[in-house]
Amino acid sequence: MNRNLWLLALCQGLFLTNNVAFIAINGLVGLSLAPFGWMATLPVMGYVVGGALSTPLVARTQSRYGRRISFQIGLLVALLSAVVAAWAVVDKNFWLLVATTVVAGYYSANGQLYRFAAAELVPAPQREKAVSLVLAGGLLGAVIGPNLAARSRTLLDVPFAGAYVVLAVVALIAMALMAAIRFPAPVAATSATGGGRPLGEIMRQPVFMVACASAALGYGVMNLLMAATPLAMQQCGLSFDDVAFVLEWHVIGMFAPGFFTGGWIKRFGTLPVMGVGVLLNLVCIAVALSGVELHQFGIALFLLGVGWNLIFTGSTTLALGAYRPEEKDRAQAAINFCVFAVMAVTSFASGALITTRGWALLNWGSLVPLVLTALALAWLAANQRVRR
Repeated sequence: MNRNLWLLALCQGLFLTNNVAFIAINGLVGLSLAPFGWMATLPVMGYVVGGALSTPLVARTQSRYGRRISFQIGLLVALLSAVVAAWAVVDKNFWLLVATTVVAGYYSANGQLYRFAAAELVPAPQREKAVSLVLAGGLLGAVIGPNLAARSRTLLDVPFAGAYVVLAVVALIAMALMAAIRFPAPVAATSATGGGRPLGEIMRQPVFMVACASAALGYGVMNLLMAATPLAMQQCGLSFDDVAFVLEWHVIGMFAPGFFTGGWIKRFGTLPVMGVGVLLNLVCIAVALSGVELHQFGIALFLLGVGWNLIFTGSTTLALGAYRPEEKDRAQAAINFCVFAVMAVTSFASGALITTRGWALLNWGSLVPLVLTALALAWLAANQRVRR
């Protein structure tokens, strides 16, 4: 862990602080402002859709200006969008809130690249550990995000408006940290590489296809259940403090394993670690279907977080071996676009399903992407055995 990696891990923590607070409050604010209940998670969906739409622009910005400037632009967008979101809540303007979260998605598209940037700050043999350790920085978000949402929701007269104002301050702090990070100079394309292979050729590689599918489906399952949890717990008569407690332990589960996941991947291999992540998500669904008490929500969401960490860290590690340095911007943008596209669908589905069909059906539906992920991992394992 060099100085730059520590600072990037802190930025990752503040990025997750923003995301967890968004998840904790956007659905509830949406439910209070939306014309119809099934629209409650549209502000959550807007954030994800904005991320998907921003991936090509972020890729061009990263290529032209480098990591630090592009990341700073993302943080500036986060600051401004948080201020506008606070005004939207005060003004009770649901559609302004949705539009603002779409714009805020630009920050999310930048933040999703922190894990890839981590691999560039260390020698090649340490890439797996760098990725998992920077992801572990999300523990900061696990502690701050839910508590920030709970403690700042009554900061102003209008409920939750103060939470958005505090998120603007979080963005300012992250900008100061990012300014101190020194990223390596971008790798210029040589006449021999011509800028690398076409994106279609990169994406047709089995390892890239599975890395992309696993990242997208793993994030999709996590997002489907996490975005619905505040609404489900409210329906079950649990308090917002209970929601914050469950989300805190969920995010701890997401990022605490980051101190070890890189080492596990080096020791046991990427695919076995990802397979354990799928298994843990299946156990999460079993616990969630067993009842709707506080401890069942807490255990299920914690297992969901740990499973996501193993799948997502593994998929990132797989992807690192599928493209050359001069191809990284478009390859990473393609992966993140797929992640955001799936998250957009699950963000909307979570609100629609939880308000019309209930928590149980939502969990049963989560089995579909999990089975697809398991099949993709088995296919890649078989493909690699044949090549040997």
